[in-house]
Amino acid sequence: MTGKLNKVDVLVVGGGLNGLPFAIAVASAGLDVLVLEREEPTHLVDAEFDGRVSAIAHASRNLFRACGIWDHVKAAEPMLDIRITDGPSNFFLHYDHRQLGDEPFGHMVENRHLRQALYARAAEIPTLTIKAPAEYSEIVRDCSGVTAHLVSGEAVTARLIVAADGRNSPIRKQAGIKSVGWSYDQMGIVCTIAHEKPHHGVAQERFLKPGPFAILPMTGNRSSLVWTEQTERAKVIMALPEPEFHREMTKRFGDYLGDLKVVGPRWGYPLNLHQAERYADLRLALIGDAAHGMHPIAGQGLNLGLRDVAALAEVVIDAARLGQDIGGGTVLEDYQRWRRLDSVVLLAITDGLNRLFTNNVVPIRIARDVGLAAVNRMPKLKGLFMEHARGTVGKMPRLLRGEAL
Repeated sequence: MTGKLNKVDVLVVGGGLNGLPFAIAVASAGLDVLVLEREEPTHLVDAEFDGRVSAIAHASRNLFRACGIWDHVKAAEPMLDIRITDGPSNFFLHYDHRQLGDEPFGHMVENRHLRQALYARAAEIPTLTIKAPAEYSEIVRDCSGVTAHLVSGEAVTARLIVAADGRNSPIRKQAGIKSVGWSYDQMGIVCTIAHEKPHHGVAQERFLKPGPFAILPMTGNRSSLVWTEQTERAKVIMALPEPEFHREMTKRFGDYLGDLKVVGPRWGYPLNLHQAERYADLRLALIGDAAHGMHPIAGQGLNLGLRDVAALAEVVIDAARLGQDIGGGTVLEDYQRWRRLDSVVLLAITDGLNRLFTNNVVPIRIARDVGLAAVNRMPKLKGLFMEHARGTVGKMPRLLRGEAL
Protein backbone atom coordinates (compact mmCIF):
# COMPACT_ATOMS: atom_id res chain seq x y z
CA MET A 1 0.00 0.00 0.00
CA THR A 2 1.47 3.35 -1.02
CA GLY A 3 1.47 6.07 1.61
CA LYS A 4 2.00 9.77 1.15
CA LEU A 5 2.14 11.01 -2.45
CA ASN A 6 4.60 13.84 -3.23
CA LYS A 7 4.40 15.84 -6.46
CA VAL A 8 7.47 17.64 -7.77
CA ASP A 9 8.74 18.94 -11.09
CA VAL A 10 12.05 17.09 -11.04
CA LEU A 11 13.22 13.99 -9.20
CA VAL A 12 17.00 13.62 -8.85
CA VAL A 13 18.39 10.24 -7.83
CA GLY A 14 21.82 10.71 -6.29
CA GLY A 15 22.84 13.56 -4.00
CA GLY A 16 26.53 13.65 -4.87
CA LEU A 17 28.80 16.18 -6.56
CA ASN A 18 26.70 16.18 -9.77
CA GLY A 19 23.20 15.48 -8.47
CA LEU A 20 23.11 18.24 -5.88
CA PRO A 21 24.52 21.02 -8.12
CA PHE A 22 21.85 20.19 -10.72
CA ALA A 23 19.11 20.16 -8.08
CA ILE A 24 20.32 23.48 -6.67
CA ALA A 25 20.52 25.07 -10.13
CA VAL A 26 16.96 24.26 -11.22
CA ALA A 27 15.39 24.68 -7.77
CA SER A 28 16.93 28.12 -7.36
CA ALA A 29 15.34 28.98 -10.73
CA GLY A 30 11.89 28.08 -9.38
CA LEU A 31 11.24 24.38 -9.96
CA ASP A 32 10.14 21.98 -7.22
CA VAL A 33 12.88 19.38 -6.82
CA LEU A 34 13.29 16.25 -4.72
CA VAL A 35 16.66 14.55 -4.28
CA LEU A 36 16.91 10.92 -3.17
CA GLU A 37 20.26 10.11 -1.56
CA ARG A 38 21.12 6.67 -0.17
CA GLU A 39 23.69 7.87 2.39
CA GLU A 40 22.91 9.51 5.71
CA PRO A 41 24.24 13.12 5.55
CA THR A 42 24.75 13.63 9.29
CA HIS A 43 28.50 13.04 8.91
CA LEU A 44 28.79 16.27 6.94
CA VAL A 45 28.69 18.58 9.94
CA ASP A 46 32.09 17.78 11.43
CA ALA A 47 33.46 15.50 8.75
CA GLU A 48 37.12 14.65 9.10
CA PHE A 49 39.41 14.88 6.09
CA ASP A 50 39.29 11.54 4.28
CA GLY A 51 41.96 12.24 1.68
CA ARG A 52 39.57 12.87 -1.22
CA VAL A 53 39.94 16.11 -3.18
CA SER A 54 38.45 17.44 -6.42
CA ALA A 55 39.83 19.74 -9.08
CA ILE A 56 37.26 22.44 -9.82
CA ALA A 57 38.04 24.07 -13.17
CA HIS A 58 37.51 27.79 -13.70
CA ALA A 59 34.25 27.20 -15.61
CA SER A 60 32.95 24.87 -12.89
CA ARG A 61 33.65 27.49 -10.25
CA ASN A 62 31.60 29.91 -12.35
CA LEU A 63 28.71 27.44 -12.02
CA PHE A 64 29.16 27.21 -8.25
CA ARG A 65 29.26 30.99 -7.98
CA ALA A 66 26.19 31.50 -10.14
CA CYS A 67 24.23 28.96 -8.08
CA GLY A 68 25.27 30.45 -4.71
CA ILE A 69 27.34 27.40 -3.74
CA TRP A 70 30.83 28.88 -3.81
CA ASP A 71 30.08 31.26 -0.92
CA HIS A 72 29.77 28.20 1.32
CA VAL A 73 33.07 26.57 0.33
CA LYS A 74 35.30 26.79 3.39
CA ALA A 75 38.71 26.44 1.76
CA ALA A 76 40.01 26.25 -1.80
CA GLU A 77 43.51 26.40 -3.23
CA PRO A 78 43.97 28.10 -6.62
CA MET A 79 45.94 26.37 -9.36
CA LEU A 80 48.01 29.18 -10.82
CA ASP A 81 50.43 27.25 -13.02
CA ILE A 82 50.50 23.80 -14.62
CA ARG A 83 53.77 22.10 -15.52
CA ILE A 84 53.69 19.02 -17.79
CA THR A 85 56.76 16.81 -18.22
CA ASP A 86 57.47 13.49 -19.93
CA GLY A 87 59.37 11.26 -17.51
CA PRO A 88 63.05 12.20 -17.15
CA SER A 89 63.01 14.39 -20.27
CA ASN A 90 64.22 17.99 -20.01
CA PHE A 91 61.40 19.12 -22.30
CA PHE A 92 58.25 20.46 -20.67
CA LEU A 93 55.04 22.38 -21.21
CA HIS A 94 54.26 25.26 -18.85
CA TYR A 95 50.87 26.94 -18.43
CA ASP A 96 50.84 30.29 -16.64
CA HIS A 97 47.39 31.58 -15.65
CA ARG A 98 48.54 35.19 -16.20
CA GLN A 99 48.66 34.52 -19.93
CA LEU A 100 44.84 34.31 -19.84
CA GLY A 101 44.07 36.97 -17.23
CA ASP A 102 43.79 37.18 -13.47
CA GLU A 103 41.75 34.06 -12.77
CA PRO A 104 43.44 30.73 -11.88
CA PHE A 105 42.98 27.59 -13.97
CA GLY A 106 40.86 26.20 -11.19
CA HIS A 107 40.83 25.30 -7.51
CA MET A 108 41.49 22.20 -5.45
CA VAL A 109 38.80 21.62 -2.83
CA GLU A 110 38.45 18.81 -0.31
CA ASN A 111 35.38 16.73 -1.09
CA ARG A 112 34.06 17.13 2.45
CA HIS A 113 34.04 20.92 1.98
CA LEU A 114 32.23 20.56 -1.34
CA ARG A 115 29.57 18.35 0.23
CA GLN A 116 29.15 20.74 3.15
CA ALA A 117 28.80 23.69 0.77
CA LEU A 118 26.22 21.88 -1.35
CA TYR A 119 24.06 20.94 1.63
CA ALA A 120 24.36 24.43 3.10
CA ARG A 121 23.18 26.02 -0.15
CA ALA A 122 20.42 23.44 -0.60
CA ALA A 123 19.05 24.33 2.85
CA GLU A 124 18.51 27.92 1.67
CA ILE A 125 16.19 26.95 -1.22
CA PRO A 126 12.55 26.38 -0.18
CA THR A 127 11.66 24.46 -3.36
CA LEU A 128 14.43 21.88 -2.84
CA THR A 129 13.98 18.82 -0.61
CA ILE A 130 16.62 16.18 0.10
CA LYS A 131 15.53 12.80 1.43
CA ALA A 132 18.53 11.03 2.96
CA PRO A 133 18.87 8.23 3.52
CA ALA A 134 16.23 7.17 1.03
CA GLU A 135 15.85 4.35 -1.48
CA TYR A 136 13.30 3.51 -4.11
CA SER A 137 11.76 0.11 -4.74
CA GLU A 138 10.36 0.88 -8.19
CA ILE A 139 10.41 3.66 -10.77
CA VAL A 140 7.75 3.81 -13.47
CA ARG A 141 8.09 6.11 -16.47
CA ASP A 142 5.44 6.76 -19.08
CA CYS A 143 4.31 9.52 -21.39
CA SER A 144 2.44 11.30 -18.61
CA GLY A 145 5.29 11.39 -16.06
CA VAL A 146 7.45 9.51 -13.59
CA THR A 147 6.39 7.75 -10.41
CA ALA A 148 8.95 6.55 -7.87
CA HIS A 149 7.83 4.21 -5.10
CA LEU A 150 10.08 4.55 -2.07
CA VAL A 151 11.04 1.83 0.37
CA SER A 152 9.47 4.00 3.10
CA GLY A 153 6.05 3.52 1.47
CA GLU A 154 5.87 7.02 0.01
CA ALA A 155 5.47 7.72 -3.69
CA VAL A 156 6.79 10.62 -5.75
CA THR A 157 5.53 11.84 -9.11
CA ALA A 158 7.59 14.10 -11.36
CA ARG A 159 7.77 15.33 -14.92
CA LEU A 160 11.46 14.46 -15.22
CA ILE A 161 13.86 12.09 -13.47
CA VAL A 162 17.60 12.77 -13.50
CA ALA A 163 19.97 9.87 -12.87
CA ALA A 164 23.05 11.00 -10.96
CA ASP A 165 23.49 7.59 -9.39
CA GLY A 166 27.03 6.80 -10.44
CA ARG A 167 29.08 4.68 -12.81
CA ASN A 168 26.98 1.56 -12.30
CA SER A 169 23.72 3.53 -12.49
CA PRO A 170 20.78 1.21 -11.73
CA ILE A 171 18.43 3.68 -13.42
CA ARG A 172 20.47 3.62 -16.62
CA LYS A 173 20.39 -0.17 -16.60
CA GLN A 174 16.67 -0.24 -15.86
CA ALA A 175 16.09 2.00 -18.87
CA GLY A 176 17.97 -0.48 -21.06
CA ILE A 177 20.66 2.05 -21.95
CA LYS A 178 23.85 0.18 -22.70
CA SER A 179 27.29 1.45 -21.76
CA VAL A 180 30.39 0.84 -23.87
CA GLY A 181 33.98 1.10 -22.70
CA TRP A 182 37.07 -0.70 -21.52
CA SER A 183 39.51 -1.12 -18.66
CA TYR A 184 42.99 0.38 -18.83
CA ASP A 185 44.50 -2.28 -16.56
CA GLN A 186 45.63 0.66 -14.47
CA MET A 187 44.83 1.75 -10.94
CA GLY A 188 44.80 5.26 -9.53
CA ILE A 189 46.47 5.63 -6.14
CA VAL A 190 45.24 8.77 -4.40
CA CYS A 191 46.53 10.31 -1.18
CA THR A 192 47.44 13.66 0.35
CA ILE A 193 51.05 14.68 0.94
CA ALA A 194 52.25 17.25 3.48
CA HIS A 195 55.54 18.83 2.40
CA GLU A 196 58.19 21.10 3.84
CA LYS A 197 58.23 23.77 1.13
CA PRO A 198 55.32 25.73 -0.42
CA HIS A 199 53.95 24.64 -3.81
CA HIS A 200 53.14 28.22 -4.91
CA GLY A 201 49.94 27.02 -6.58
CA VAL A 202 51.78 24.94 -9.19
CA ALA A 203 50.20 21.70 -10.41
CA GLN A 204 52.55 19.07 -11.81
CA GLU A 205 51.58 16.42 -14.37
CA ARG A 206 54.41 13.96 -14.92
CA PHE A 207 53.99 11.28 -17.55
CA LEU A 208 55.80 8.19 -16.32
CA LYS A 209 55.92 4.83 -18.09
CA PRO A 210 53.07 3.20 -16.06
CA GLY A 211 50.87 6.32 -16.32
CA PRO A 212 50.53 9.94 -15.18
CA PHE A 213 51.77 11.07 -11.78
CA ALA A 214 49.91 14.26 -10.83
CA ILE A 215 50.79 16.56 -7.92
CA LEU A 216 47.98 19.04 -7.30
CA PRO A 217 48.22 22.00 -4.87
CA MET A 218 46.05 22.04 -1.74
CA THR A 219 45.66 24.53 1.07
CA GLY A 220 48.68 24.82 3.35
CA ASN A 221 51.85 22.96 2.50
CA ARG A 222 49.87 20.02 1.13
CA SER A 223 49.32 18.45 -2.27
CA SER A 224 46.96 15.82 -3.62
CA LEU A 225 48.74 12.96 -5.34
CA VAL A 226 47.07 11.01 -8.17
CA TRP A 227 49.50 8.20 -9.02
CA THR A 228 48.76 5.80 -11.87
CA GLU A 229 50.27 2.31 -11.95
CA GLN A 230 49.54 -0.96 -13.69
CA THR A 231 46.89 -2.80 -11.68
CA GLU A 232 48.97 -5.62 -10.20
CA ARG A 233 51.84 -3.30 -9.30
CA ALA A 234 49.41 -0.80 -7.78
CA LYS A 235 47.89 -3.48 -5.54
CA VAL A 236 51.36 -4.31 -4.23
CA ILE A 237 52.11 -0.63 -3.58
CA MET A 238 48.78 -0.07 -1.83
CA ALA A 239 49.52 -2.97 0.54
CA LEU A 240 52.99 -1.69 1.51
CA PRO A 241 53.64 -0.60 5.11
CA GLU A 242 53.99 3.15 5.54
CA PRO A 243 57.85 3.35 5.30
CA GLU A 244 57.96 1.30 2.09
CA PHE A 245 55.03 3.19 0.56
CA HIS A 246 56.78 6.47 1.41
CA ARG A 247 59.97 5.28 -0.27
CA GLU A 248 58.19 4.27 -3.49
CA MET A 249 56.25 7.51 -3.55
CA THR A 250 59.36 9.65 -2.94
CA LYS A 251 61.20 8.02 -5.85
CA ARG A 252 58.59 9.46 -8.19
CA PHE A 253 57.73 12.64 -6.31
CA GLY A 254 61.29 13.96 -5.96
CA ASP A 255 62.60 16.41 -3.37
CA TYR A 256 61.61 19.77 -4.87
CA LEU A 257 59.08 20.31 -2.04
CA GLY A 258 61.42 19.11 0.72
CA ASP A 259 60.50 16.44 3.26
CA LEU A 260 57.28 14.58 2.50
CA LYS A 261 54.67 12.88 4.66
CA VAL A 262 51.48 11.04 3.73
CA VAL A 263 48.51 12.42 5.68
CA GLY A 264 45.14 10.71 5.75
CA PRO A 265 44.24 7.41 4.10
CA ARG A 266 45.29 6.07 0.71
CA TRP A 267 42.68 5.32 -1.91
CA GLY A 268 42.96 2.98 -4.88
CA TYR A 269 40.46 2.60 -7.69
CA PRO A 270 40.53 0.89 -11.10
CA LEU A 271 40.74 3.13 -14.15
CA ASN A 272 38.46 2.59 -17.09
CA LEU A 273 36.44 4.41 -19.70
CA HIS A 274 32.71 4.13 -20.20
CA GLN A 275 30.16 5.97 -22.29
CA ALA A 276 26.38 5.53 -22.26
CA GLU A 277 24.95 4.89 -25.71
CA ARG A 278 22.54 7.74 -25.10
CA TYR A 279 22.05 10.31 -22.36
CA ALA A 280 18.25 10.47 -22.46
CA ASP A 281 15.24 8.22 -22.52
CA LEU A 282 11.53 8.63 -21.82
CA ARG A 283 11.40 11.39 -19.17
CA LEU A 284 14.94 10.47 -18.12
CA ALA A 285 18.30 12.27 -18.35
CA LEU A 286 21.70 10.93 -17.31
CA ILE A 287 24.40 13.17 -15.86
CA GLY A 288 27.91 12.68 -14.52
CA ASP A 289 29.23 9.17 -14.00
CA ALA A 290 25.87 7.69 -14.95
CA ALA A 291 26.54 9.00 -18.47
CA HIS A 292 30.31 8.70 -18.82
CA GLY A 293 33.60 7.95 -17.10
CA MET A 294 37.10 8.87 -18.19
CA HIS A 295 40.77 8.46 -17.38
CA PRO A 296 41.92 11.02 -14.78
CA ILE A 297 44.87 12.04 -16.97
CA ALA A 298 43.51 15.56 -17.45
CA GLY A 299 41.74 15.90 -14.09
CA GLN A 300 38.45 16.69 -15.82
CA GLY A 301 36.16 13.90 -14.56
CA LEU A 302 34.02 15.97 -12.19
CA ASN A 303 34.16 18.97 -14.51
CA LEU A 304 32.79 16.92 -17.38
CA GLY A 305 29.83 16.00 -15.18
CA LEU A 306 29.32 19.63 -14.20
CA ARG A 307 29.10 20.51 -17.91
CA ASP A 308 26.19 18.04 -18.04
CA VAL A 309 24.66 19.80 -15.04
CA ALA A 310 24.90 23.23 -16.63
CA ALA A 311 23.56 22.14 -20.04
CA LEU A 312 20.64 20.12 -18.67
CA ALA A 313 19.68 22.87 -16.22
CA GLU A 314 19.67 25.41 -19.06
CA VAL A 315 17.45 23.43 -21.43
CA VAL A 316 15.07 22.46 -18.62
CA ILE A 317 14.66 25.99 -17.27
CA ASP A 318 14.33 27.51 -20.75
CA ALA A 319 11.60 24.96 -21.53
CA ALA A 320 9.80 25.71 -18.25
CA ARG A 321 9.77 29.42 -19.01
CA LEU A 322 8.29 28.76 -22.43
CA GLY A 323 5.58 26.59 -20.91
CA GLN A 324 6.96 23.43 -22.50
CA ASP A 325 7.04 19.96 -20.96
CA ILE A 326 10.40 19.84 -19.15
CA GLY A 327 10.52 16.06 -19.45
CA GLY A 328 9.41 15.96 -23.05
CA GLY A 329 11.36 14.38 -25.86
CA THR A 330 12.32 17.64 -27.56
CA VAL A 331 13.91 19.06 -24.41
CA LEU A 332 15.84 15.89 -23.62
CA GLU A 333 16.99 15.51 -27.22
CA ASP A 334 18.39 19.06 -27.05
CA TYR A 335 20.35 18.07 -23.95
CA GLN A 336 21.67 14.86 -25.47
CA ARG A 337 22.70 16.59 -28.71
CA TRP A 338 24.54 19.26 -26.74
CA ARG A 339 26.41 17.02 -24.35
CA ARG A 340 27.08 13.65 -25.91
CA LEU A 341 29.41 14.78 -28.71
CA ASP A 342 31.39 16.99 -26.34
CA SER A 343 31.81 14.05 -23.96
CA VAL A 344 32.83 11.65 -26.74
CA VAL A 345 35.51 14.08 -27.92
CA LEU A 346 36.97 14.62 -24.45
CA LEU A 347 36.93 10.90 -23.65
CA ALA A 348 38.73 10.22 -26.94
CA ILE A 349 41.35 12.87 -26.17
CA THR A 350 42.09 11.54 -22.69
CA ASP A 351 42.16 7.97 -23.96
CA GLY A 352 44.60 8.93 -26.69
CA LEU A 353 46.85 10.85 -24.31
CA ASN A 354 47.02 7.93 -21.92
CA ARG A 355 47.96 5.53 -24.72
CA LEU A 356 50.49 7.98 -26.18
CA PHE A 357 52.32 8.73 -22.93
CA THR A 358 52.45 5.12 -21.72
CA ASN A 359 54.12 4.04 -24.97
CA ASN A 360 57.87 3.88 -24.37
CA VAL A 361 58.94 3.15 -27.96
CA VAL A 362 61.92 5.45 -28.59
CA PRO A 363 60.66 7.27 -31.75
CA ILE A 364 57.31 7.96 -30.08
CA ARG A 365 58.99 9.18 -26.92
CA ILE A 366 61.18 11.55 -28.94
CA ALA A 367 58.14 12.82 -30.85
CA ARG A 368 56.33 13.48 -27.55
CA ASP A 369 59.22 15.50 -26.20
CA VAL A 370 59.56 17.52 -29.39
CA GLY A 371 55.81 18.10 -29.34
CA LEU A 372 55.83 19.39 -25.77
CA ALA A 373 58.69 21.76 -26.55
CA ALA A 374 57.01 22.97 -29.75
CA VAL A 375 53.64 23.67 -28.10
CA ASN A 376 55.43 25.55 -25.33
CA ARG A 377 56.72 27.97 -27.99
CA MET A 378 53.44 28.39 -29.89
CA PRO A 379 51.33 30.97 -27.99
CA LYS A 380 48.06 30.44 -29.88
CA LEU A 381 48.10 26.64 -29.64
CA LYS A 382 49.22 26.73 -26.02
CA GLY A 383 46.47 29.23 -25.29
CA LEU A 384 43.89 26.78 -26.66
CA PHE A 385 45.25 24.02 -24.42
CA MET A 386 45.12 26.36 -21.43
CA GLU A 387 41.48 27.19 -22.19
CA HIS A 388 40.78 23.44 -22.19
CA ALA A 389 42.35 23.23 -18.74
CA ARG A 390 40.02 26.02 -17.57
CA GLY A 391 37.01 24.31 -19.12
CA THR A 392 36.21 27.34 -21.26
CA VAL A 393 36.07 25.86 -24.76
CA GLY A 394 33.13 24.77 -26.88
CA LYS A 395 29.51 25.82 -26.56
CA MET A 396 29.33 26.86 -22.92
CA PRO A 397 26.05 26.92 -20.97
CA ARG A 398 25.22 30.15 -19.16
CA LEU A 399 26.14 28.77 -15.73
CA LEU A 400 29.66 27.88 -16.88
CA ARG A 401 30.04 31.48 -18.03
CA GLY A 402 29.02 32.63 -14.56
CA GLU A 403 25.60 33.84 -15.70
CA ALA A 404 22.32 33.11 -13.96
CA LEU A 405 19.79 30.76 -15.53
